[in-house]
Amino acid sequence: MSRIVILGAGISGHTVARYLNRMVGKQHEIVVVSPNAKWNWIPSNIWVGVGQMTEEDVTFPLAEVYNRIGVDFHQAKGVSIHPEGDAETASPYVTVEYTLPEKAGQQAKLTYDYLVNATGPKLNFGATEGLGPEHGHTVSVCTASHAIEANEKLQAVVDAVKKGEHKTLVIGTGHGMCTCQGAAFEYIYNVDHILREAGVRDRARIIWISNEYELGDFGMGGVNVKRGGYIANGKTFAESLMVERGIEWIIRAHVKKVEAGKIHYETLDGSFHELEFDFSMLIPPFAGVGLKAYNKAGEDITAQVFLPNGFMKVDGDYTARPFAEWSAEDWPKTYQNPTYGNMFAVGIAFAPPHLISKPMQSANGTPINPAPPRTGMPSAAMAIAVAKSIRDMLNGAAKPTHTASMARMGAACVASTGSHLLRGTAATMTVFPVVPDYDKYPEYGRDLDLTFGEIGLAGHWMKSLLHYTFIYQAKMRPGWWLLPD
Repeated sequence: MSRIVILGAGISGHTVARYLNRMVGKQHEIVVVSPNAKWNWIPSNIWVGVGQMTEEDVTFPLAEVYNRIGVDFHQAKGVSIHPEGDAETASPYVTVEYTLPEKAGQQAKLTYDYLVNATGPKLNFGATEGLGPEHGHTVSVCTASHAIEANEKLQAVVDAVKKGEHKTLVIGTGHGMCTCQGAAFEYIYNVDHILREAGVRDRARIIWISNEYELGDFGMGGVNVKRGGYIANGKTFAESLMVERGIEWIIRAHVKKVEAGKIHYETLDGSFHELEFDFSMLIPPFAGVGLKAYNKAGEDITAQVFLPNGFMKVDGDYTARPFAEWSAEDWPKTYQNPTYGNMFAVGIAFAPPHLISKPMQSANGTPINPAPPRTGMPSAAMAIAVAKSIRDMLNGAAKPTHTASMARMGAACVASTGSHLLRGTAATMTVFPVVPDYDKYPEYGRDLDLTFGEIGLAGHWMKSLLHYTFIYQAKMRPGWWLLPD
């Protein structure tokens, strides 16, 4: 019997666990390690952040599900990886530190035959002084608890506006190297919707601030979409949404510091600005969670296994060269670590080989460009591919058998505006492939028959349907494997 240890139980880690349990769970041991007691459908945190869903609507206890299906669950965080074992333990192992209250701080060694790093990101609020809900002056929707606090502060602003006060709300990214613009993009429209529903939108100034070179970049180097028989770029698509709703925007911006009620930011031209606010939700930059790696002699090999940003190296091409010389073929396909063939990384935990959006620096040398997105559909696709490869390797395959390159897969994004059954709308966008391939699609880098954008109530219904579908699937209810990931 072999043991597969999965670090992380978010979208990618839980997907690996679900599929491996179904495929090999009776013959092999599946172990999941997560510091969180609950699984969280993160896309719906947006609705928690505006008071249209509760924490219970978007989370459920992991232990209950894993106990039911026979997966060994440890509520703990990974501390270090020892892919060669050590003098005492011949087998590869990970050191974990428990976060379960009754075992908090205790450490243990978990040996493995295969390891999947699905730890997701460290929410690096500390990269910007004054950013974040815990030690700063902004709110977040990155976790369910963050979203609850965001809603509490938002409702206080709405109440003040109802009393006749004028307020400024700033939403976007809190650093020049942020990813996940889509979450902030969706949140700003839900805030706009809440204010309109309350009948006070005319007394609220809403401002989008982002590190994107143009609106609609989303860390994908922009996108051209087919809409109504015409081809429109993402800039036009995003700008039209904001103009229609009276939302202002600031782009090419790096948030340097946040004080109470004031954002300090630098723009690509090297100038510095201040922006006063009454409420602000800014997405933080992401980093690796800080896992260390050691060889059998106890020597630190972290730099061999991870990039400096803390994300794990996989089978991508990390050779340093000018941005214009990168290609779609440089992106990882199997997510196998090149040094240790029994280790994989999926979701945000793997290291992208390069930016998708063109790297930019301000006149002062400050990087201001979005990092590549790799959440949602791409996370699930690579998780399934890795699960199937591990299954086949357990059965004798010498190397990974399944691939899921972001340069060969598409993604769909449904950005909602309110959750009301009849009054909500959504901007629906599909992109194929996520990483543009100019060799295959020389004009736009993407297949425009599969890349399009629409706005309407139907997209909102789809967003609601997906919420309940993925919660059902993640709980591993009967027939869950028949549902799309």
